[in-house]
Formats: sequence, C-alpha cells, structure tokens
Amino acid sequence: MTSVKMGDTVKNRESYFDNAKFILIILVVFGHVIRSFIDDNEFMLNVYKFVYTFHMPAFILISGFFAKGYNKKGYVQKIFKKLIIPYLIFQGIYSVYYFLVESESALAVNPLDPHWSLWFLMSLFFWNLFLFAYTKLDKRAAILVAIALGVGIGYVDSASNYLSVSRTFVFFPLFLVGFYLDKSHFKRLTGVKVRLASISMLMAVFAAYFFMDFDYEWLFGSKPYSQFGGVGMEDGLIRLGFYTLTFVLTFSFLSLIPKSRFFFTHWGTRTFYVYLLHGFIVRSFRNSEAFEWLKDYQSVTLIVLLSILLTFILSTNAVKTVTQPIIELKATNLRKFFKNREEKVQYR
Repeated sequence: MTSVKMGDTVKNRESYFDNAKFILIILVVFGHVIRSFIDDNEFMLNVYKFVYTFHMPAFILISGFFAKGYNKKGYVQKIFKKLIIPYLIFQGIYSVYYFLVESESALAVNPLDPHWSLWFLMSLFFWNLFLFAYTKLDKRAAILVAIALGVGIGYVDSASNYLSVSRTFVFFPLFLVGFYLDKSHFKRLTGVKVRLASISMLMAVFAAYFFMDFDYEWLFGSKPYSQFGGVGMEDGLIRLGFYTLTFVLTFSFLSLIPKSRFFFTHWGTRTFYVYLLHGFIVRSFRNSEAFEWLKDYQSVTLIVLLSILLTFILSTNAVKTVTQPIIELKATNLRKFFKNREEKVQYR
C-alpha cells in the first residue's frame, strides 16, 4: 500500500492502517483459538468478551474508511470478484473439510448460509452496496437509520446467519461511520491525550467485565433477541448499550495503533489471506493432542504467542504464492517464483 515516492505523512498514514489490520488479524486468530478455553475459565472468558467487543468492529470501521470509491465505474464488479468469488470457493472448501475432517454426516453445500468466519465477506459486499442508498441521506440521518435498523433487526426471528442478514444490519453502522471518517479524524484520534484516555477506558472496561454477566453471543450480532430469552423493549436498549461500548472501545483501540512503519507493517496487506486460511488450522488444532496439552496449562500468554506465530506464517510470501490463485484468482507470485528460478538456472 505504500510507495517509495510518497511523503512521510502519507507513508505514516498508510502504515497506521496496515499496522492496525495486522494487529487486528492477530486478535481474530487469538479469539478463535481462545474460544475453546472459555467454558471453564472465567479469566479467559472475560478476555474473549473484551476482544470481541472491538476487534471485528474495528476491522469493519476500517473497511468502511476504504470504501470511498464505491461509486466509481467498475467498483461493484471489482468487489464482487474480490469478495463473493473467494467466498463461494471457500464455502465449498469448508463444506468438504467439515465432511471429511470433522466427520459430518452429509456433505452440505449451501452458498447462502456462510460457514464460520465467511460471513464477513458476504456482509462486506452488502455494506458496499448499501452505500448507494445511505449516501443519499444526510450523514447524521444515515447513521441514525443504520443504528435503528441494527436494533430493529433483532426483533425479526428469521434474521440470523442466513445470507449473514443479522450481522449485515447489526454491524453496518460501524462500516458507515468508517466511511464518513477522514484522515483528520484519525490524526486527532492518535493524539497523546486521547491515547492516555483510551488506555484508561480499555483498562476500565476490561476490569468491569469481571463484574458483568452477559451472554457473549450478544457481541456476535448474529442472532435475534428471541434466542436470548424473552423479546421486549429492553433487548433493543441492550443492543444500543453494546453499540455505545463497541464504538468507545473501537476508537480507544485505534487510538493506540502506532503510525510508524515496522517490520510487520507490510503484513497488514495480507490479512485477507490470514482471515480465510487460519480457520482450517484452528479447527484442526481443536481436535489435536496439542490442544489437550495447551488446555492443561490454560495460559493466555501461550495462546497469544501461538496466534502471533500462526499469523506470521500465514502472512508469508510462501503462503501467498501457493494460495493466491484461489484467493485472488491470479498467480502473480507464482509467476515471479518460476521466473526467478529460470533466471537463476540461466545464470548458473
């Protein structure tokens, strides 16, 4: 995403977003790994709740920020190729994986019911399309409508994982807010005073989670209110409360992201690869002896290190070279690889 000819300000700005995406994808992997340990460990459960309050919301907000070209010619075709085609490919791969590896009774291939983390691709496609309608409204009105629909969708029992309908409406306000943000907002967000306040806020909420008892699936945005018990006005108020908490923690997290370029910054451009591929490894890990060994230790530190290691591995050129044909539907790295080999042979 960066260019040698760019000035320091732009380089730092783009480094900021790449840094954010790389740290966030580590948290995504971490969240999926730690999920297996939360049922009988209160500390891990609260860490899990804390991370899920902001990690995908932050990803969604950043995605909205980069959707400003939605009305350019060919944009819809571009995101369809980038999101929906890989979604369909991996939906099929996951179906086969569940059947062969996890021994499901039948091979079920349903392109309208996203497997596991693939919901994000489908929702992201719809969020981009929503912009054509929402940008016709005043900014504040658009955000209020998005929040109202996000709250209201919870009262629709049929809105669930099918077509990722529930998550699409629940998380769209974050995408829309990200769309309306500009560079100056993020510059103010990373000021010293804001960062100090953000640290205090993150610590306070994390500590508060040990005294709050709620179903963590509220944070997923994937189920109607009826799945949590009775349906009433208080359910909508609870979702509004979670919206407030999510926005506060998302901005608090983003304020702490470093703006300088680091050794891991360029890996922030590979998050799509990590997101699509890590699920197979995490699910295989859950059925392995390594999982039983790690379960005995119940160590958050080990899980963090494992998540970082897995993210690093899946961000490498080697992984991109092998998987690029099915993820990006092109083989740029593979052609470079064979070209370099031919040049080395000729040189010898």
